Amino acid sequence: MTALPLVFQAPSRGMPLRHLADLDRDQRRAVVMELGEPAFRADQLARHYFARLSIDPGAMTDLPAARRDRLVTALLPPLATPMRHVCCDGGTTRKTLWRAADGALSESVLMRYPNRATVCISSQAGCGMACPFCATGQGGLTRNLSTAEIVEQVRAAAAAMRDGELTGGAGRLSHVVFMGMGEPLANYQRVLAAVHRIIHPVPDGLGLSQRSVTVSTVGLAPAIRRLAAERLQVTLAVSLHAPDDELRDTLVPVNRRWKVAEVLDSSRHYADTTGRRVSIEYALIRDVNDQPWRAELLGRLLRERLGALAHVNVIPLNPTPGSAWDASPLSVQKEFVHRVQAAGVACTVRDTRGREIAAACGQLAASPHSAG
Repeated sequence: MTALPLVFQAPSRGMPLRHLADLDRDQRRAVVMELGEPAFRADQLARHYFARLSIDPGAMTDLPAARRDRLVTALLPPLATPMRHVCCDGGTTRKTLWRAADGALSESVLMRYPNRATVCISSQAGCGMACPFCATGQGGLTRNLSTAEIVEQVRAAAAAMRDGELTGGAGRLSHVVFMGMGEPLANYQRVLAAVHRIIHPVPDGLGLSQRSVTVSTVGLAPAIRRLAAERLQVTLAVSLHAPDDELRDTLVPVNRRWKVAEVLDSSRHYADTTGRRVSIEYALIRDVNDQPWRAELLGRLLRERLGALAHVNVIPLNPTPGSAWDASPLSVQKEFVHRVQAAGVACTVRDTRGREIAAACGQLAASPHSAG
């Protein structure tokens, strides 16, 4: 077997300045005390950021005016600028292009549904997994995002919902999915810290439910086991896309390192440890991975290795520039779902949002000149 390069390691590049969201409560207090301020100033800043969802120094009137700029500079430096918002689905889906201080580009997508609001966030600028059907993977990896850059996407989405920036008026952000640009488990420590900021109660975090957070991966088996040891209640989503190693080696190149069996074994370990069902993501590609025998193999493998702890999300392939691959016909999709279900495994088709603005699964490319 040909050895793979360490594709999950980001190129060396400077991280943004230290930010409040990078630090836990004790660390924030230590920074403030180093500035000669009482420790509770850190709690005041955190309440503005996590509870009031504010980064405007002018609104922080509980901080002494003479010291406000120094405190904000130390703990709330600018992270990324929203370069563009593009909407579709009647204004209920909005994609945001973010530009970091070093020029790194990433994207997030805020989606409003009748009973919830979900933000799909990026964990890296670009992606090093090189999956050939994914625009992000084809663009390569720029760098890991910092914990604060990840959390800021969530804070901004929560503020947008509160302020009624999407069709439907004011609302509340309820779900976060790490399914944007990048491989979350390749940026493990920062993603884990971001999850804690997202789920910790105010003023130490945004206070979302653990069960409303989903972390996706293409199958970094050791990192899945490591995540299980955290004993969190977040949902694990595994992008499988093929049940056999021969095809998956091509569709998901990291499979050359961690084969299907090992990925499913680590997923079972996660399910057994956390009690949480694992979501198996399967992008259905015409004449590539949509054959009836692959549906049956997928169903059999999941029944044997995960049983009732698996749920398959079939994703009709979203078009990407220059790709010769296409989504499977509806009749083929229905047959595929039927055969997986016949094996005794839960299987549904994901509701795709944002396709026309290149905001759907596999389409994020963070190009200033991309469609949308």
